[in-house]
Amino acid sequence: MGGDSKAIISNQTGVHEGLAKKVQRHLAHPFQKPMAKHTQTVFDELNEQVQVWSGPLIFDACCGVGESTKNLAAANPDALVIGIDKSANRIGKGLQVSGQGQYLLARADLNDLWRLAYWAKWPVSQQYLLYPNPWPKSEHLGRRWHGAPVFPYILALGGQLTVRSNWHLYVEEFAQALEIAGLSSQVKPYPASGDTEPMTPFERKYWNSGHSSVQLEIDLAPFQVPSWLLTLDHHTS
Repeated sequence: MGGDSKAIISNQTGVHEGLAKKVQRHLAHPFQKPMAKHTQTVFDELNEQVQVWSGPLIFDACCGVGESTKNLAAANPDALVIGIDKSANRIGKGLQVSGQGQYLLARADLNDLWRLAYWAKWPVSQQYLLYPNPWPKSEHLGRRWHGAPVFPYILALGGQLTVRSNWHLYVEEFAQALEIAGLSSQVKPYPASGDTEPMTPFERKYWNSGHSSVQLEIDLAPFQVPSWLLTLDHHTS
């Protein structure tokens, strides 16, 4: 990708005024969306390999074409890295295992796969959300991951979570959503030094276009999983 990325334009000037109410509602009530058959099939294939894996497990959400997944696998050769994206045009079909390090790429709906991974008790050590679709219009708060019903499952899955975006407000909102959920984090500039290589095609494009990035990193272990999520029968959710 070249350096022709335009700055993100939003009708929001700060953190969404409805964020707290939306996050509190999602923390208090189950997510009732029916499970997509395609995602269930993909998950079953992934789960077969996760269940026989004995090392660290890294989850790369919204991985695009999978460059970040491959980079994470190369940097963590003792880990299995799973990259998920919803776009068939970006990631292709089926599972792939190749290259330096161990990784799997799959197309699936993360609204479903995060739930399935939690119910299967995947032993996730790290989660990455690198440059997710920011949905910058104010009316689309519920489509941002911190404003979506699946947000409690992201936190419950655990591990060290890294969220990065060139839209600073997205990460600031995510940090506030975490605070509402009882977790404290700090938003910091990324990278800290000028010799950092981009991890994704979008990151390369944004940096070449003069955009700055910010990120937060947080250990999700202290999250108090809601009682309804602990007792929920996923076959009926």
